[in-house]
Amino acid sequence: MRRKMMSALLVGVSLAVLPSAAATAGGRDDGLSRAARLLGRQALPANDGWGAAGPGTTGGAAAAADRVRVVATRAELVAALGGDNATNMTDATPKIIYVKGVVDGFEDADGALLSCDDLADPGYSLDAYLAAYDPAVWGRVAPSGPLEQARLRSVANQTRQTQINVGPNTTIIGLRGATLTGLTLMIDGADNVIVRNLTFVDARDCFPAWTPTDGDAGAWNSQYDQISVRRSENVWLDHNTFTDGDNPDRAQPRYFGRPYQVHDGSADITHTASYVTVSYNTFGARDKTMLIGSSNTVGPDVDRLKVTLHHNLFDGSFQRLPRVRFGQVDIYNNYYKLYGESFSYAWGVGVQSAIHAENNAFALGAGITPADLIYDWGGTAITEKGSWVGQSGQRPGPVDVLAAYNAAHDPDLGADSGWTPTLRSGPLLPAAVVPLAVTALAGAGRLPI
Repeated sequence: MRRKMMSALLVGVSLAVLPSAAATAGGRDDGLSRAARLLGRQALPANDGWGAAGPGTTGGAAAAADRVRVVATRAELVAALGGDNATNMTDATPKIIYVKGVVDGFEDADGALLSCDDLADPGYSLDAYLAAYDPAVWGRVAPSGPLEQARLRSVANQTRQTQINVGPNTTIIGLRGATLTGLTLMIDGADNVIVRNLTFVDARDCFPAWTPTDGDAGAWNSQYDQISVRRSENVWLDHNTFTDGDNPDRAQPRYFGRPYQVHDGSADITHTASYVTVSYNTFGARDKTMLIGSSNTVGPDVDRLKVTLHHNLFDGSFQRLPRVRFGQVDIYNNYYKLYGESFSYAWGVGVQSAIHAENNAFALGAGITPADLIYDWGGTAITEKGSWVGQSGQRPGPVDVLAAYNAAHDPDLGADSGWTPTLRSGPLLPAAVVPLAVTALAGAGRLPI
């Protein structure tokens, strides 16, 4: 039975990469293989999650020949996106960008790599910042004054350098081995965007902020996600890999008794964004993974933040898998390999969230139980069914994760999030075969390109 279902899934994935004849029109794309040209013009399949709602997600499928580029440097990436990083987010001309090799967000115009010191304002240094705002000296109030202003100017310098702005009607797709390192793809106010087959590495913040009122002991906070989707509709993130490379969270120092957090999210979806499908990605061992909804404030996010997550691998991630506010979020056929002392939770049930979690599989390391998989961030209910859980040293099997959570926590969360997903393409896999399918298919380098 498993072999038959796996064969059917592989056939479905193979068929999905062949767009219609109409979608392939628009130029020869010289120097690229036929498979690369086809994949570059592929649209999100019909009914494939929330990203297929409304007009659907076609990215740069309609790009003319002169807007199909292969890029290998930061400067080439910015040029392909429109030419001026400050205004590229408004360039709505259809475009397909193939990434080749490693593109580093810290590259200057000549290709030399900048350091954090190169981006720092003359008035800022970490040593001075630590000395000035040590809670034992400064107290538990927000940093202010010339040194904090210098840090903010440093942040602005880094944002201009490492935040790469993406405009509407864009497809960015990696050729085999393509990597984006040290940068944020910012999809802000940019409808109809596709990002596929890329490895994202270490979108580090050179100038984290100390927030003494964040939690009981304060916290360091980073600004830069690897992908940030804001104020945008119809976005497809597919077959990417997210990692911190050789700069993991666990290797960071501690200042003021708290971890020095230089990373934010892998793929955050916030600020009224909606109609997003996140499929066949691998999220590596890092702290903050996916935030859907950035504020508890009731307002513009209501009836937005509609996101589908399917066939993703979360391998050693600590929290936000995802954390949700307001949105109707469909989470199905994902595989969670969770381990380590730093693990916090998988599904964050936030204010007015409506999570529908179905047929997901979990492999839990020592000390992690099904009751730990949900965290109540002010929500009221979650639909959870069909989960398959293997705990350390035990045979995997079906587990009612919500019942386990409610048995260990008060108040209980309700079992009905109030909606039933209808946008799903392909069969819903039994959770028992999800580890096999996801392990075989998720992440960059799996597409035939």
